[in-house]
Amino acid sequence: MAELKTTTTCCTQAAQSECCAPEAKADCCGDGPDCGCSAGSEATASDIRESVRQRYAAAALAAESALSSGCGCGGAVGLSDEHGTEVFGSALYDDEPTDSGTEAAIGASLGCGVPTAVADLHEGETVLDLGSGAGADILISARRVGPTGKAIGLDMTDEMLDLARRNAASAGVENVEFVKGYLEELPLADESVDVVISNCVINLSGDKPRVLAEAARVLKPGGRFAVSDVMADPDMDDATKADMAAWTGCIAGALTEAEFRASLAAAGLEQVEISETHRVHEHAAAAVIRARKPRGLG
Repeated sequence: MAELKTTTTCCTQAAQSECCAPEAKADCCGDGPDCGCSAGSEATASDIRESVRQRYAAAALAAESALSSGCGCGGAVGLSDEHGTEVFGSALYDDEPTDSGTEAAIGASLGCGVPTAVADLHEGETVLDLGSGAGADILISARRVGPTGKAIGLDMTDEMLDLARRNAASAGVENVEFVKGYLEELPLADESVDVVISNCVINLSGDKPRVLAEAARVLKPGGRFAVSDVMADPDMDDATKADMAAWTGCIAGALTEAEFRASLAAAGLEQVEISETHRVHEHAAAAVIRARKPRGLG
């Protein structure tokens, strides 16, 4: 699936078809990549980021409110598919062993999988969770790498960071650090982490190749990339691709498997393994994506 353009001046193909007669297309939409069309424009990367931030900030507040009130009512992000089956969230952890003290974080999960189940974490490792949300995966990771290891959760949403810190304190987990930042501009040093995990967040970025390149940059040589994410079917329709509500719900922003493989290779990662886990939409599926940074790269 093609990336959404990061220019505000070039209109979508759908908008062009509505506003540009063939004989007037040059005047209406221009000849170059920065064409101007008054009928509409594609979302910018900053538009996508702000839409996602607002949606997940609301989800964090909803999760906190539900916890304090004892209510299990839904939040600001849908967790079920069109058939009512829960394809995102805490239900996915039912068959996974979790440590005591992480129930609140798991209950607030908005992910599409359990990346810690496939990350093969070891004592003493440093783990980075991209888009750590309420902290479920980072708390599980922290316990698995032990006191000699460290788990770093990165999120751009203040409300999620606050919720994650409270969940970590309640769980009594101390070898964690929560950092505010963007997936496309990781505030970490080169070759500083052993493992990068993420749970249904990379697809929310407006520049996914940049995210994967940043993940590769911060991984140590031989480091592992293990994420759960949504993959689009090759035939996903244009309306779904363009829908911002679907984007913040993890569907429209997804790459196809071929695009994911190409982006991982371009980032310098190898030994790519992609396995579909379950369907989340008529046009998309959740998958486990694993790769490794070559030991020879510095």
